[in-house]
Amino acid sequence: MDFALTNKVALVTGSHRGTGQIIAKTLLQEGASVLVHGMTQSQAETSTEQLGAGTPVWGDIVSGEGCDQLLDQCDAFDVSILINNFGAADSGTWQSQGEDDWILAYQKNVLSAQRLIAGMLPKLNASPWARIINLGTVGSTSPNARMPGYYAAKGALANMTIGLAKEVAGSNIRVNLVSPGMIHTPEVEDSYMQLAAKRGWGDTWAEVEPHVAKDIPIRRISRREEVAGLVAFLCSPLADAIHGQNIRIDGGQLGIVD
Repeated sequence: MDFALTNKVALVTGSHRGTGQIIAKTLLQEGASVLVHGMTQSQAETSTEQLGAGTPVWGDIVSGEGCDQLLDQCDAFDVSILINNFGAADSGTWQSQGEDDWILAYQKNVLSAQRLIAGMLPKLNASPWARIINLGTVGSTSPNARMPGYYAAKGALANMTIGLAKEVAGSNIRVNLVSPGMIHTPEVEDSYMQLAAKRGWGDTWAEVEPHVAKDIPIRRISRREEVAGLVAFLCSPLADAIHGQNIRIDGGQLGIVD
C-alpha cells in the first residue's frame, strides 16, 4: 500500500532512539523526508548515520530554550508532519515523587509537544496538507499506581490533543493521538527475562512472552514497528477522515470487555 508520503517533510521528536527511530525509519521507507531529532547534536547525527538517511536536528526540548533551538532549525524546511514522539517516564510513587518531579513530568510529556505545536502551527495552518500526531499511552486513561506524575502528564497530553483538534477544525490539519500499551523493546525484554529466571517461566522470549502478556487478548505485546506503521498510516492521505482520535495499540487489553 502506498501511503503517498513522497516529498512530505516530517519532524519526529525523540527519533534518536527507540520507537521514535523506528517511526523515522518507517516514514523514510515510505518516501518522506525526515528531520531526525536528538536532544543533542551528537544523538541526532548518530541516528541519521544508523538510519542511513534523514536530516539531523537537535535541541533539549524539555526546556523552552531547547524547543526554540529546534524550531529555528526547522524553519529552513517545509514541515507538514509533526510527530511528537518524545516523552519520558521517571520511576516513582505518590510517596517518593514531589512537586518538582511532577513539574518535570509535565515539561517532558506535555510542554515539549505544546511548544513545538505552537511554534509550527502558523506554517502548518498555511499548508494545504498537514498532520500532527502525538504519542501517548493507554495509561493516560487507565493509569497504574506507580509513576503518577507521568500518567497524569500523559492524560493532559491526551486532553490537549483533542482540544487542538477542535481548534484546527475546518483546516487541512489532522490531529490524532496514538496510545500504545506495553511495547517490546530490548529493555523490556531484558527486564522480564530477569523476572522469568526467578519465576521459572522459561529461557527464551518465546517462552516468557505469554506470561508477560497473559492479560492481553492477542497474548503478546506490541512491536515498535506496529506502532510506527500506525503512525505512518495516520500521516497518509488515506487517513484524512481520522481526526481528534485517541487510538490505542495495546493488543486489545483495554478494548475488550468480557
